[in-house]
Amino acid sequence: MTMATQTAPPAAGEAVESLRTRLRGEMIQPSDESYDEARRVWNGSIDKYPALIVRCAGVADVIAAVTFAREQGLVVAVRGGAHNVAGNATCDGGLVIDLSTMKGVRVDPANRVARAEPGVTWREFDHETQAFGLATTGGLVSSTGIAGFTLGGGIGWLTRKHGFACDNLRSVDVVTADGRLLTASPIQNADLFWGIRGGGGNFGIVTSFEFQLHSVGPMVLGGGVFYPLQQGRDVLRFYRTWAAHLPEEMTTLVVVATAPPLPFIPADLQGKPAIIVALCHAGDREAGEALARPLREFGPPAADVIGPIPYTVLQALHDPEAPPGMHNYWKSHYLGDLEDPEIEIVMRHAAALPGPLDQIHIHQLGGAAARPPREGVSFGHRDAAYALNVIGMWTEAGEAESQRRWVRDAWAAMEPFSRGVYANFLGEEGQALVKAAYDEDAYARLVALKGKYDPDNIFQLNQNIRPGT
Repeated sequence: MTMATQTAPPAAGEAVESLRTRLRGEMIQPSDESYDEARRVWNGSIDKYPALIVRCAGVADVIAAVTFAREQGLVVAVRGGAHNVAGNATCDGGLVIDLSTMKGVRVDPANRVARAEPGVTWREFDHETQAFGLATTGGLVSSTGIAGFTLGGGIGWLTRKHGFACDNLRSVDVVTADGRLLTASPIQNADLFWGIRGGGGNFGIVTSFEFQLHSVGPMVLGGGVFYPLQQGRDVLRFYRTWAAHLPEEMTTLVVVATAPPLPFIPADLQGKPAIIVALCHAGDREAGEALARPLREFGPPAADVIGPIPYTVLQALHDPEAPPGMHNYWKSHYLGDLEDPEIEIVMRHAAALPGPLDQIHIHQLGGAAARPPREGVSFGHRDAAYALNVIGMWTEAGEAESQRRWVRDAWAAMEPFSRGVYANFLGEEGQALVKAAYDEDAYARLVALKGKYDPDNIFQLNQNIRPGT
């Protein structure tokens, strides 16, 4: 039976004990008191029971765990920040290689480079780099891990100015399926480096990320304006014209959501659907103020919270909207310009939000995101102007059917306008859509690369690219 189809029983006790002696980190089994906490991931809809969890302390532990899984025929899940909506950081009956305690970050401010281990979250990464007024493109929720986010692309507040997170990788260290530790960069194992930047965790476990940093902050212009949903059509029509002429220093995000009960939100809007245009300007503040002025004057908005803000605070603004343990189900599309039919679809499904936690996000792309690095990356769809994410989020398991139906209906309605999908936003149905996350030639090349570095598909719990013959 191949690795791609096998769900193996727990390994024999003697082999498990042998593995334990080779670890510096912790081994967690179902009988251990910490097991239930260790097996949980961010998405509360995921409830799986691995046979073993190896909480790695370093690269040697990762190599030992991969070797053990291969020899025992165990399915492998790799856990970094565990934020992946599909729940790929855990599994039933297999081995979880938990990297969450590998949290080293070393910043070289003179060369504007940072090297970080795979258990680091963006909150932790930004804390270190912002001490020197430096940053790289990171997640919009600060508890997101750097690893999966970066390997799958990485859309954030700096995307239009500095590209996707994967574009900012200079090199990585990778433990491959055969237990080797390889360095991948433009001059070492360049094919692997190309595949990892966008191909996710398909080719191995990255144990070290070297990022290019940029001068950002510590203060940026950020925040957003709120409008009642009834104004949504006018807001989106204005937005598409305004956003189309923004320089790449400005990145924007449109959010349809229920307005929170916060002091700056008018009482008659709190608890009701709203449309929010959020932004980050990573450049001269006066220039940013001038660019934001037409948005702030349009309508006018019901609430305006745009102003100077620490970059680290902006990075955490969406944290309250994405607490751990909530049930999540997402679907994505890449879009071109927001034409009137697309705006109508957004508004129709915005008016039918099934619960107070559901959201629709429209991430602005373009600028540096449209320009791949000189040496090339596997991450594609650079011609997209926007990335749409339909987010179902709820608290009670009984809501799952209606929530998933709303997400699927909204996604299906927008499918005629789709230019592909974003791998990091694919949910549990990602297998059928993985190919749509890549340009055609890149996908064929990724299949061949998978056959070279992981022919038995040991690393299958991801947006999986199946190995070629």
